[in-house]
Formats: sequence, C-alpha cells, structure tokens
Amino acid sequence: MAEPNSFRNRRARAIENSELRVTVLEGGGHIAEVLHRKTGVNPLWIPSWPSIEPSSYSADGDRVYGASVESQLLAGIMGHNLCLDIFGGPSAEEHAAGLQPHGEASIAPYELSASGTAIDAAAVLAQSQLRVERRIELQGPNVRIRESVENLSATDRPVGWTQHVTLAPPFLEHGATEFRASATRSKVLESVFGSADYLVPAAEFAWPDAPGADGHPVDLRIYTPRPRSSAFTTHLMDPAKSAAFFVAFSPKHRLAFGYVWRQRDFPWMGIWEENRSRPHPPWNGGTVTRGMEFGVSPFPESRRQMIARGSLFNVPAYRWIPARTRIEVEYWIVTRTAEVIPDVLDWP
Repeated sequence: MAEPNSFRNRRARAIENSELRVTVLEGGGHIAEVLHRKTGVNPLWIPSWPSIEPSSYSADGDRVYGASVESQLLAGIMGHNLCLDIFGGPSAEEHAAGLQPHGEASIAPYELSASGTAIDAAAVLAQSQLRVERRIELQGPNVRIRESVENLSATDRPVGWTQHVTLAPPFLEHGATEFRASATRSKVLESVFGSADYLVPAAEFAWPDAPGADGHPVDLRIYTPRPRSSAFTTHLMDPAKSAAFFVAFSPKHRLAFGYVWRQRDFPWMGIWEENRSRPHPPWNGGTVTRGMEFGVSPFPESRRQMIARGSLFNVPAYRWIPARTRIEVEYWIVTRTAEVIPDVLDWP
C-alpha cells in the first residue's frame, strides 16, 4: 500500500506492509520513520521542536531554530538524512553562496512517487551539479535502498557522501540500548566535541573501547548512562569483509534495528552523541540522540579539510565522482524481534 500523506505537518509519502511503515519527507528526502508494527516503535529521531519545510525557513525573525549556519537543516531534519556533497560544515565563502552544513541533499526538494511498497525519490542539487535518486522498497521486515549520485558537470568531483542515521527515544535508552558493528580501527574527533565531551580528543583505539577523559575506557556498545554528554568517534569498517553493518537493540522493546551495506561503498562509520549538552535553540538542553553515520568520510569537516586530510589509516577520506558519471550503491535497513542483540547482521 502506498499513498501521499503528511507526517508531522510535513509533505511526505508513506509505504507499508504487515511488518513496517516507512515515511519519506519531500523536503530534504529524509527517511523520517521506520515504524515497526509489532512493537509500535520508530527507532529514528523525531526532533522535539516544530518541523517545517526547509524551503520555508528564514533566518529573519527566527526564534525557534537558532538563526545559525545550521538552522535551515535543523528546521527540517528527521531520522535518516543524506549528507552530500559535504559531510560537515561549509566554508564561510560556501555558506555565503548558499551552501548549508552537510550539503544540499538534506534541504533540497525531492520528487516523490509511490507505487505498491516502493517509493522513488529524486532531486537535482543545483549548486553541486549532482542528481540524487533513491528507490526505497519494503521486503518483509527489511527495507532495500538503492541510491545513485550522478555528476552532471564536466569536472571530476571529490565528494563527502554519508548516510546520517540518528536514533532517539523511546528506542534509545540511557545505559540500556546496545550496539554491535563491524568496526575495527577507531579514532576520537581531533578537537573537543561540545561542552560535555568525555573522550580523549584525537585518541586512536580499537572498537569498542574508547579512551575516557577520566582515564577509564568507555564501552561504545552501550548507550551512555551519563545524564549529559557529547562525543564523536569514527570507525573503519572491517576491510576484510565485503559487508559492513551496525545493529542497535532495545531490550525493553526486544527490537533489533540496523543497517547493512557494502564496505567498499562506505568504509567509515561515525558515532555522534548529543545527550542534553547543547543549551542553545533549537536543542535547548533536551535532545537525546545517537547518530550511526556511515559514509565515505571519517569525520564531519569542511571540503578543504576533507581534501587536506586525504586519508585516515591509509583509507581515503572522500570519494571521487568522475565527470558525467553515475555511481550506484545499495544498503538495507534490517529489523528483527529478538531476546538478545544479534552479534552480526547479514545481508538480507
């Protein structure tokens, strides 16, 4: 079943079967909802602040979203958004020219069409000269996503390309929600990440034991019990395995939720934690999230920083899309009811 509808006062399309309902927003193309019917839980993040179409945002008179460089993105963000052609912030010159944090793909208008149990989404990113297409298709308790990016220009392009998947309550619980991933070598962001950062900046480590600032290791397989925290770590997905994955598990709901993708497409996964640490609008000290962000870049940073970095652990920190070339990837959302967390997610 598929039909046009609205979701949280946003233009959207939804598809559903006996296992899941998936909702995609027109503005930004975000996968806002993967509702698991048996448990009634959507693991994805729905912000507490009012959501509007990105095209409706204006900094003039903004009293809700902070009137900052990231406000247009935050005004419309939900669930799983696509970061393209940067993963991170624009330069001052790029922002003055209209580019937003994480690029155009998260704020562009998408053409959505639904048929049966599939949604097709497409957008042209005018500033980046890229065309994005997605086919999102229900298959039982799983969701198959085929995504392409086409370079419309006559110039080879170095790009950031990250699937910004963010989890939140009621699925996400302090000290309870568990995580597994095919992660190996890891590193903490090189600068302090917010006022409540509790990890050692720039420290290298092996998954899952991150070095805590208090001298004790932090097991990233459990969502933090801290009442207030912020952190960002990056993880090289196992290069010896063709498939990469993460899975999150809610013991309360007995629900496992995760993604599986080809390691060669997206070799990096970033873990972003915002846990009541940002006091300014629209966060207002009340947001509890964990981002599981898999892509071609290890850290959120500007285009110039991305290119200057070049690589980490001898693995590229961005991807080239040649002139007039279309690149296709595929990944899956996987859901399972379970008593314990699966150690591995297989390709469906």
